[in-house]
Amino acid sequence: MARAGLNAERLTRAGADLADELGFDQVTLSALASRFEVRVASLYSHVRGSADLRARIALFALAELADRAADALAGRSGKDALAALANVYRDYARTHPGRYAATQLRLDPETAAASAGPRHAQLTRAILRGYDLTGTDQTHAVRLLGSVFHGYVSLELGGGFDHSAPDTEETWSRILDALDSLLRNWPD
Repeated sequence: MARAGLNAERLTRAGADLADELGFDQVTLSALASRFEVRVASLYSHVRGSADLRARIALFALAELADRAADALAGRSGKDALAALANVYRDYARTHPGRYAATQLRLDPETAAASAGPRHAQLTRAILRGYDLTGTDQTHAVRLLGSVFHGYVSLELGGGFDHSAPDTEETWSRILDALDSLLRNWPD
């Protein structure tokens, strides 16, 4: 019999918290069972296994991040919108490093299509319409922004900039200026 109060949503949230504390790669059913002081077998009433739990955490984090991005973008355009989106990703990664790592989990195509992943692309495309980018240029720009945001955040979280000047805030600001300039002057 399932322990009262446990359900897939509660386990997912607890797994997301665990990911932030220990790292996404350390989230296991065993670690989660310890948190709730239950046997691992008790969790199988709510999740199919560790892979299912990790996918649920990824979906949770993608939705949470998309909601924050949508809120930050409301009423903004141009460089202001670009900076707002970039800062949401960076702040989320700093505040929730395990959840951010979960957003990078490779999902099967059906799950990915039903996730908030497409919403992230739509939010980015909304910004890019302000730069008059359409069609394949817009797709290239979505990929560029995702690569820059994720690359910088990953290097920063990994300590890649800890031992050099200038300050990472200055670099981040310069990167956003450069991206804005590039998007306004997109090459043919």
